[in-house]
Amino acid sequence: MAETEAAPELSKLAIDRRAPLRRRRPLWKRGGFWLALLAAIGAAAAFAVQRGRPQAVQIGTVVAAYPAASLAVLNATGRVVAARRASVSSKATGRLEWLGVQEGQRVQAGEVIARVENRDVAAAREQAAAQVTAARANLAQGEAELAEAEAALARARELAAQNFIAASALDAAAARFNKARAAIETLRAQIAVAEANHRAAVVAFEQTLIRAPFTGVVLTKSANVGDIVTPFSSAAGTTGAVVTMADMATLEVEADVSESAIAKIALEQPAEIQLDAFAERRLLGAVSRIVPTVDRSKATLLVKVRFVETDPRVLPDMSAKVAFLSRAPRADERKPVAALRPEAIVQRDGKDVVFVVEGAQAADAKSGRSAPGKVAMRTVVAGARVGDLVTVDLAPGTRVVVKPSPQLADGAAVLAATN
Repeated sequence: MAETEAAPELSKLAIDRRAPLRRRRPLWKRGGFWLALLAAIGAAAAFAVQRGRPQAVQIGTVVAAYPAASLAVLNATGRVVAARRASVSSKATGRLEWLGVQEGQRVQAGEVIARVENRDVAAAREQAAAQVTAARANLAQGEAELAEAEAALARARELAAQNFIAASALDAAAARFNKARAAIETLRAQIAVAEANHRAAVVAFEQTLIRAPFTGVVLTKSANVGDIVTPFSSAAGTTGAVVTMADMATLEVEADVSESAIAKIALEQPAEIQLDAFAERRLLGAVSRIVPTVDRSKATLLVKVRFVETDPRVLPDMSAKVAFLSRAPRADERKPVAALRPEAIVQRDGKDVVFVVEGAQAADAKSGRSAPGKVAMRTVVAGARVGDLVTVDLAPGTRVVVKPSPQLADGAAVLAATN
């Protein structure tokens, strides 16, 4: 009975060879395979697009920095001025008939640079000179008459001593001598008057000649031939100064310094002057004067810095920056070194590197489009700090990425950020 019941159970375990075999479908025919493949292709394409798309980066430039800047205790801005500067005009009033200088021309002290019409004054001078000549001729004639009267008086005295002439003849000879001697004094006084008149005429003539008061350079020309020049009137159609000139040997920088920082400045303190017109040139200077007057509207004092080093290109009214130094810089501290912002240097594989930008121009004003470029990763040696910068072994003017992202790689395409 037990064997009969176990037989059906074992029959279930037997293989039914009459049933058809079920085969598994190939992988490429399954729907999930194609979905996974499409997803992988899309991800790869997106990665490729992302890799080739230019990244917007902030671009900085390697600059030429001066180590002497680290010695600065105070910085100020100002302008170049000439301590000796004059608006040259004529003391005489008249029409300008000759102007012999141009802007930028160098003139010597006392040199005639312009002339006012002076024919009438010249005639008066010549007349005064003639009067002097006439007065001197009269004096010569008077001296001859005095000599004759003196000789006649001597003879009259001899004859009177021998009783050859009357006493009245002797008195007449003495009176003639005294009259001739008095005439001499009058003639000498007339000569003095004539000479004084001549000097006045010469001065009046000289006032029509406009001369350079000192050796310097003509800065501006304020009048032309034919203009009426006058030193005292401001009437329409007239002008005062003919030219403005300055002594270039007295150039200095006037800088406004806050009264709260004036304690950092002392007389003869060394300074470094940088002109906006020649940014690559640094000139040594020294504090010459501190004007003891505070501008209440700006709370500043005027500090004047003279040039210890000169440059013929320096001109009045040029903008300048002044760095007041704690000490005089050494020769090596005045030589420029290449430096950049420290945030442009990053670590890659344990080395200091920067990403040098090739191309990547800023947006054009007309099209508004930026030209893309590429970056090249370069290993650098960071040196000493110069102010807020770090010295590097790159050429000044090299463009680098500031604050590069960790994803930025060598050869990546970049665009200059617009902000």
